[in-house]
Amino acid sequence: MNNTGIIYGINGPVVYLKGNTGLRMSEMVHVGEEHLVGEVISLTKNATTVQVFEETTGLKPGAIVTGTNDAISVTLGPGILNNIFDGIQRPLSEIAAQSGKYITRGVSVDSLDTEKKWQVHMTVSKGDYVSGGTIIAETRETATILHKSMVPPDTEGTVVHVASDGEYTILDPIVTLQLADGSTKDLTLCQKWPIRIPRPTRKRYPASVPLVTGQRILDTMFPIAKGGTAAVPGGFGTGKTMTQHQIAKWSDADIIIYIGCGERGNEMTQVLEEFGELVDPKTGNPLMHRTALIANTSNMPVAAREASIYTGLTLAEYYRDMGYDVAIMADSTSRWAEALRELSGRLEEMPAEEGFPAYLASRLSAFYERAGMMENLNGTEGSVSIIGAVSPQGGDFSEPVTMNTKRFVRCFWGLDKALAYARHFPAIHWLTSYSEYLSDLAPWYQEHVNKNFIDLRNQIMALLNTESSLMEIVKLIGSDVLPDDQKLVLEIARVIRLGFLQQNAFHKDDTCVPMEKQYKMMEIILYLYKKSKALVTMGMPMSVLKEDTIFEKIISIKYDIPNDHLELFDDYKKAVDEFYEKVLDKNA
Repeated sequence: MNNTGIIYGINGPVVYLKGNTGLRMSEMVHVGEEHLVGEVISLTKNATTVQVFEETTGLKPGAIVTGTNDAISVTLGPGILNNIFDGIQRPLSEIAAQSGKYITRGVSVDSLDTEKKWQVHMTVSKGDYVSGGTIIAETRETATILHKSMVPPDTEGTVVHVASDGEYTILDPIVTLQLADGSTKDLTLCQKWPIRIPRPTRKRYPASVPLVTGQRILDTMFPIAKGGTAAVPGGFGTGKTMTQHQIAKWSDADIIIYIGCGERGNEMTQVLEEFGELVDPKTGNPLMHRTALIANTSNMPVAAREASIYTGLTLAEYYRDMGYDVAIMADSTSRWAEALRELSGRLEEMPAEEGFPAYLASRLSAFYERAGMMENLNGTEGSVSIIGAVSPQGGDFSEPVTMNTKRFVRCFWGLDKALAYARHFPAIHWLTSYSEYLSDLAPWYQEHVNKNFIDLRNQIMALLNTESSLMEIVKLIGSDVLPDDQKLVLEIARVIRLGFLQQNAFHKDDTCVPMEKQYKMMEIILYLYKKSKALVTMGMPMSVLKEDTIFEKIISIKYDIPNDHLELFDDYKKAVDEFYEKVLDKNA
């Protein structure tokens, strides 16, 4: 029998029940006649507090709240990919078919299609002993992804019956287990898992392989590892969402979970429209075939926004357990923190800095801690990488959400307003950003790209740092007073900024750049620097060097050399040598 309670107080999305209701902490409940979905968030001897994931307008004291004896869970099975859900895994297309453009309250739809039949291939036989994580069946979920149905983590036993290969719905029993106590349990293609509990794994690996994104400033300067965490903070219009779009499109993750958490409806629409049209460069299939979207826009109820992050995480962990590399785009964690702040205010908790709750830091850490490269229960390896956008008001990085996020992520891509206004995209500032994965990933770069890769990267970084200190002088007294070797540093830094760090998302060759090309670009820029420095050392003035078009030529490499014709770099090396000879001849 499900426990019930009676409402005596309502404060926005927070509902209070009097007396000992028998409900449990984090239990999912149905509120009122419309069966609004809620979750128990606080219990005392005499009162129970429930947060409601839907609009509570019109709800009155005296309404009944019914427990479900179950935590807020997601249904995990085929049909997640190529789908769009709200914050508590209700498919928006189904809701639209039922209630039109707007989500009506109390709408009840299955998370996954229970009617659709999937072609299933069994991977276990009668008599096999299976435990949590063992793959029991395979289904072609989309043209890109093979879905592997697993035994739930908390179940083990001997297989006593296996269905034959064929077409089944996600609720049809396909395997029957005999458990240790002699009882039997039917397994289906799907399983449920509570969103706030991380799915178990065998062990966590240290970071050793980068998540290659095809974006030069990320891959070369500030890389993120597979299973790593990164924050993308930036004020309005600096390109947070765009950076995440680029990573979602081009990174070498197998699966993308995009969480639109409290973003504006028009931004989410843009994601939906763009992703619907994009073709996955690796397979030639639509990008949506390996993507699941969780759309929880700013006009949706605030409590569901808080849950959406965990929903996305649990879906990602499920695919990780199959042995896939998953990347989560959380856009934006600031809106999620604002949802926490609103709920905390309603609960009359003591506020901390800027009104955020005192537990903001622990919630953020619990979120980012669920990332990692793991050995799964079934012996496969998979990873969850989390890239969270942060939207500080007025681009102020000293506000609580940015500062606390900084504590728990190892990669910080700080977006700069001045760069964005100067049309330098991605507007990631090379002096405020950092990556702690660099030393962990160095062996991979040396083995898979080039043994000098890290060395060249450090040289580029040193030039950019020197430019920054020289610019202080230039701003005060102009560049004419600088000696020629310093003028050369400024010129080469300009080549690095425009030719390497700046990247055009709308150019077919520049939108995604392979690692090999990134290395060769660094090599040619530093080769130009070496040759120019030799000329300056001989007493050649910078004005003479700048008469040549070589600097502009090197800047336009990113457009002029296609990604599949890297042998053309040799021509540019010759061009630098010719420039060197020409200047010498002219001024001999």
